[in-house]
Amino acid sequence: MTFMPPSQNPVDPVHLEKLAEVAVKVGLQLQKGQDLVITAPVVALPLVRLITKHAYMAGAGLVSTFYADEETTLARYEYGPDESFDRAAGWLYDGMAKAYANGSARLAVAGDNPMLLSAQDPAKVARANRANSAAYKPALEKISNFEINWNIIAYPNPSWAKLVFPDDPEPIAIAKLAKAIFAASRVDVPDPVAAWAEHNANLHKRSAWLNGQRFASLHFRGPGTDLTVGLADGHEWMGGASTSKLGIVCNPNIPTEEVFTTPHALRVEGHVSSTKPLSHQGTLIDNIQVRFEGGRIVEAKASRGEEVLNKVLDTDEGARRLGEVALVPHSSPISASGVLFYNTLFDENASCHIALGQCYSKCFLDGAKLSQEQIKAQGGNSSLIHIDWMIGSDKVDIDGIKPDGSRVPVMRQGEWA
Repeated sequence: MTFMPPSQNPVDPVHLEKLAEVAVKVGLQLQKGQDLVITAPVVALPLVRLITKHAYMAGAGLVSTFYADEETTLARYEYGPDESFDRAAGWLYDGMAKAYANGSARLAVAGDNPMLLSAQDPAKVARANRANSAAYKPALEKISNFEINWNIIAYPNPSWAKLVFPDDPEPIAIAKLAKAIFAASRVDVPDPVAAWAEHNANLHKRSAWLNGQRFASLHFRGPGTDLTVGLADGHEWMGGASTSKLGIVCNPNIPTEEVFTTPHALRVEGHVSSTKPLSHQGTLIDNIQVRFEGGRIVEAKASRGEEVLNKVLDTDEGARRLGEVALVPHSSPISASGVLFYNTLFDENASCHIALGQCYSKCFLDGAKLSQEQIKAQGGNSSLIHIDWMIGSDKVDIDGIKPDGSRVPVMRQGEWA
C-alpha cells in the first residue's frame, strides 16, 4: 500500500475539499445532531478527515468510521482457516442496523482495488460474500428502503488508479483518476452545490416524463440483446436527489446520471449481453450473457469470471431476478470521458443497466407506506444482493410498451428519443 506525505500527494486538495463538502451537503444533507457512520478503505484517510470536518461543521452528533485494508483482506485468504469463510462480523453489521434504526446517516467511500481477489479461490470468495450479505441484510434493507439518508462517493486508491491507467507511473495514474472522479462528481466547477441542484432538476424532469407514460414494460434491442423488462405494478421512476423516510433529501450516489425504477420480478423475458465489465468483490466478470424466462435467469455465461457469476446467482432465489432497471444516455459525461473505471458506481452511469437482486421499495407509488408483502405482491424482488451491470451502448434502442401494447420510443442508439 502506498502512503504519500501531503507535499507529494497527486490528489488536488482543493477539489478533494469540495468533494467532502458535496458529500455532506448534497449527498447526505446531514442534519444537526444526526450521527454518521462512514466506511472507507484506509488509503482514503485524507478524504475521510475532510468529510469528518465538514460533518461536524454541519452539526453532526457523532461520526464513526470503519476502515478496510487490502493487505489485511488478502491475509485472510492466505492464512485464514477454511471454516472462517462461512462467517461474518455479525456484531458489526447488527450495530450498523441499530444505528440506522436510530436515525444515523450512512456514507461509504468506494475505492477498493477491483481486482484485489482475482487470484483467490472463487469458492472462498463466494462463501465470504454470502456470509457478509446475510449478516449485512438488516442494515442493507434500511438503506435500500431509504429509511435513512445515505451516500456513496469515491477516492482514487493507488491500486485502483493503476488498473484504470496501467501505462502511467503511479503518481500520474492517481492524478488522472482523481481528476476523472472530480469531473464525474461535479466538484471541478466553481459552485458544486449549485451544479448539483441544476443536475438534479434535469434528472427529475426525465423521471416525471417516464412516470407520466405509465409503461407496462421496456423493450431493449441491440447486439446480443432482445430483452423485455416488465415494470412492477405501481412503479415510480426516480433520479437524482431522493427523500428518505426521515424526510431528508439526499443524493445516494455521487456521481449519478441515471433514472431508475423497479422491474416486475416475474415479468422479464429474453436475452441480454453486458456492454461493460462488472467488477464484483475483487473479481472482474466480462461479456455476461444471460437468458430470462418468467423473470428468472435460466442460463448465464461470461468470458471471464463465469464461476463467480454463477455463484452470485445462486446466493438465493431473488438473486436470479431483477431489482432495478436504469436508463442512462450514452452521451453521459462518464461515458464521454472514455474512462473505464472498473467500478460500478461510475461505470453504471455511463450506460443503461439492470441490477440483480433486491429492489428499492422507494420506487413505488407511496412506497414508504407499503409493507414488504405489498411490495412483493406488486412485483418487487427480495434478495441478499443488489448488483448492477451495464447493458446499454450507442447500439441499443429502447421502446416503452404501454398496457394496450402500443410502443413509444424511449432511446435510440443510446440517446433519449
